[in-house]
Amino acid sequence: MSTTYFGKQTQAAISNFPFSAPPVHKELIIAVTQVKKAAALANKQTGQLSPEIADAIVTAAGELLAGKFDDQFPLPSIQGGAGTSINMNVNEVLAARATELLADKKISVHPNDHVNMAQSTNDVNPSALKIACITLTTSLLKSTQQCIASFASKGREFARVYKLGRTHLQDAVPVTLGSEFASYAATLTRDMKRVEARLPFLHELNLGGTAVGNSINASKAYQKAVYEDLSNVTGFPVKPAENFMSQTSSQTDFVSLSQAVLALTLDASKIANDIRLMSSGPIGGLGELILEELQAGSSIMPGKVNPILPEAVNQLYYTVSGNNLTIEHASHASFLELANMFPILADRLISSLKLTDEILKQFSVKCVATIRVNEARCRELLERSSAYATLLAPVLGYDTVSAIVKESLKTGSSIRTLVLSKKLLSEAKFDEAVQ
Repeated sequence: MSTTYFGKQTQAAISNFPFSAPPVHKELIIAVTQVKKAAALANKQTGQLSPEIADAIVTAAGELLAGKFDDQFPLPSIQGGAGTSINMNVNEVLAARATELLADKKISVHPNDHVNMAQSTNDVNPSALKIACITLTTSLLKSTQQCIASFASKGREFARVYKLGRTHLQDAVPVTLGSEFASYAATLTRDMKRVEARLPFLHELNLGGTAVGNSINASKAYQKAVYEDLSNVTGFPVKPAENFMSQTSSQTDFVSLSQAVLALTLDASKIANDIRLMSSGPIGGLGELILEELQAGSSIMPGKVNPILPEAVNQLYYTVSGNNLTIEHASHASFLELANMFPILADRLISSLKLTDEILKQFSVKCVATIRVNEARCRELLERSSAYATLLAPVLGYDTVSAIVKESLKTGSSIRTLVLSKKLLSEAKFDEAVQ
């Protein structure tokens, strides 16, 4: 688009913040635009804004939401001013386009007086971020559920695959591979519930609080109308917070969401590490799992297969962990009435939500769902280990089994072989004891 719709405040921000940071997320721009559309409708309803100007703003907002002005938002995600430049960028684009739509009537639409009427950056931006987070969290929950379903399916598929369980990375007791995968599904389910539990807090906005939360320049009639209109525009049942000032100065709703996503990625990374261990080798490692070959594993070693998606999940956790620390610091840096480190907090939170959604979806489809098991290897490692000792102790006695374990380690003979050769149990009784 050759026409430039943003104005002098956006130009000033371009000059003041010539940074190589990623641009402001489109999801945030969309949510700010939804707020502007709802505000125009509310101001029209209360008679504060003329129908011509309100309708032009609403039309311009619809065009922006359809992607018509994507090239008009050049600002970097790191910027001073609590995100005033983000708010004004949207204000200016909508005002310029609305003025263009009203050219035949010679009506000029002002970015502050009209588009920003009854609003402040300080209530628009946090409200918009919550709207963006509702959308992104809903999508993330679907991807997480898909990942849970993949692990649960493999849990059923591997229900009768017996293998060696390990604690401290040392031989422990027999388990089934199915029970391990079922436990992964259960772990991620708990994580998903924690993320889901944050949604109600995202529906409570400080919109209508304006600059510091005491609603200067925003009437009660506007406040009532804007929430009704915003709910219709977004499809989300948003509502005013009990205390606007609290929600303007505190951003711990976002911190709480970030921490829940961090817990999800932490568990996902732990599970990914387990998969990497169990698929290690295939000859020099455990070799219990077989991963789908998605691409060549080495430019020098032919035939090598790497656990590329489990490694991506590990890196997801590292990234979300760093983002969470940034979000915590940005929230903590709020002084008095304003949480002024909004830009970096918004950028890192949206990044965490989007990346977690994308990577868990790919991990589920291209890794978990395609995992195969080397049952012979699982049985071999189980039989060669001392894992049966715990199960045999109630049958043969602790001292007897302890002596057998020591002999097994010394001679290399399996516990099964030694028990049967010493005629301590029949093969049927042995199998009964260890099953």
